[in-house]
Amino acid sequence: MPKSRTFVSPDTPVRWRVFHQLWPYLLEFRGRVAAALLCLVAAKLASIGLPYVLKYTVDSLNGESVTQAAVAAPIALIVAYGVLRLLNVILGEIRDTLFGRVTERAMRRLGLQVFEHLHQLDLDFHLNRQTGGLSRDIERGTSGISFLMRFMIFNIAPTLLEIGIVVGLLLTQYGISFASIILLSVITYVLFSMKATDWRTRYVHAVNQADSSTNSRAVDSLLNFETVKYFNNEKYEAKRYDKDLASWETARRKNRLSLFALNGGQAFIIAFAMTAMMANAAMGVAKGDMTIGDFVLINAFTMQIFMPLNFLGFVYREIRGSLANIDNLFTLLDEVPTVEDKPKARELVVKNSHIRFENVDFAYHPDRQILKNISFEIASGQKVAVVGASGAGKSTLVKLLFRFYNPTAGRITIDGQNISDVSQASLRQTIGIVPQDTVLFNDTLQENIRYGRPEATDEEVDEVIRLAHLAHFINSLPEGPKTQVGERGLKLSGGEKQRVAIARALLKNPPILVFDEATSSLDSHSERAILQAIKTIAVNHTSLVIAHRLSTVIDADKIIVMENGEVVEQGTHFQLLRNNGRYAHLWHTQQQSKNINALENREERKIDGI
Repeated sequence: MPKSRTFVSPDTPVRWRVFHQLWPYLLEFRGRVAAALLCLVAAKLASIGLPYVLKYTVDSLNGESVTQAAVAAPIALIVAYGVLRLLNVILGEIRDTLFGRVTERAMRRLGLQVFEHLHQLDLDFHLNRQTGGLSRDIERGTSGISFLMRFMIFNIAPTLLEIGIVVGLLLTQYGISFASIILLSVITYVLFSMKATDWRTRYVHAVNQADSSTNSRAVDSLLNFETVKYFNNEKYEAKRYDKDLASWETARRKNRLSLFALNGGQAFIIAFAMTAMMANAAMGVAKGDMTIGDFVLINAFTMQIFMPLNFLGFVYREIRGSLANIDNLFTLLDEVPTVEDKPKARELVVKNSHIRFENVDFAYHPDRQILKNISFEIASGQKVAVVGASGAGKSTLVKLLFRFYNPTAGRITIDGQNISDVSQASLRQTIGIVPQDTVLFNDTLQENIRYGRPEATDEEVDEVIRLAHLAHFINSLPEGPKTQVGERGLKLSGGEKQRVAIARALLKNPPILVFDEATSSLDSHSERAILQAIKTIAVNHTSLVIAHRLSTVIDADKIIVMENGEVVEQGTHFQLLRNNGRYAHLWHTQQQSKNINALENREERKIDGI
């Protein structure tokens, strides 16, 4: 299982570059940002004014004689206290409302940019990444923006501002002892919180790692639901999942105990600071240097400073985690696809759909050559089949044609245009495919078919349903085309999914069609139906057919025979049979196997009849 990307070790530098990278996203609403910051400062000034109002209120009520006229002053102060308290809350709410729009838009913009970028990355990137872990990276990164803005901008920064102002006020009005106690206590508190948080990071990391591992395990198992069922491995999967859950449980327990140590230490520092400040103020009152109001003010300031710091350990850790998570998103954006459009790549212009593979070599890894000097062409309107044993490199041709990879040597052209020189979007717009394994979205049949051309009308979708021989099947369903197919199309059979793929290709209506072993997993009845549908839609199209069953391509204009990544024969079905080469050997082998299977089926029917 891949490790979680949320771990931030104590030695990991704080990624301040994130603020620079986020800044363009925040500047979309400059006015809102400025207004929110003004509300922040105003709310903090109102908060600092509250202890002074309390002081003067207490002092006015603490006189030797409180006449009716003298009562007016404390009443006015009490009203002022209420107004300041209200302002503090209201300004905070206005600030959050103003900046909330900024944060949400930044999350939206960055999330969309990462999503679009991931679709631009090459196939290798996605084959080597687990979808569950990748989705958690995106989720944590976008959530990290919200947390960072909420706590860094509206918690830590204002608290530091308030501490500076309060220390200055205490120093000028009450002497160095009060300012020193507050300053030293805050510094001790912050240093302890940071050190203790760094110490317990290992436990937080263990929890996150166990969480990601458990999530990835569950997603991987559920995505392979059919395979689990085929091999009757439900208990095995549950055992592996429970093992991950056990690691998660242990990590959570250790994390909880380390949190207890952090909170206990923080509570001790706060208690010591409060006691020292109150004792100092009490001595000042006893000596007559301070009033009861001053005592109240000192108490209020001390509590006011330490209250937002109470969660400093949590906030510090989460801010570092958020910075790391956001940085992970930008790291994803820094991923450079191996297949990119050239600067100012032109659009592919297709007139005849003439395809040529010219001396094409390809290797996924330098030490493993897949294709070796492949050369053939598909003339306009032709149906060309590529056959050969498994591992011969047939499906790799399709990936190269779609430009999921670039050839390591040679070139592929369409109407004389090198596909490496044109935009990938225009290239893929001209090619439709019926893949070996049709993966469907967890949506309705109608919307899965419409995916071939999202702007298509219902009438156009209905027409391709008829042409793909899906109408009878869909009409037999209680909800018709609105039937949900289930995640990855698990509710449909192989033949039904292949018909959906054919309908998609029909709806897209590209000049070039690719059939990548479209009938390899179907029974004979479904195969005949699919072949008839393929024959229908291949008319007036240039077609490349990847096939394992030779009987499905005997009508091809040309058959390319591949072995070990090389073209060993080319010709029509009858030409290749007359050559008595590799194709003839494959044909006779498959026919013999087909005859044996037919004989076995007849014997089984006889036994059943007895």
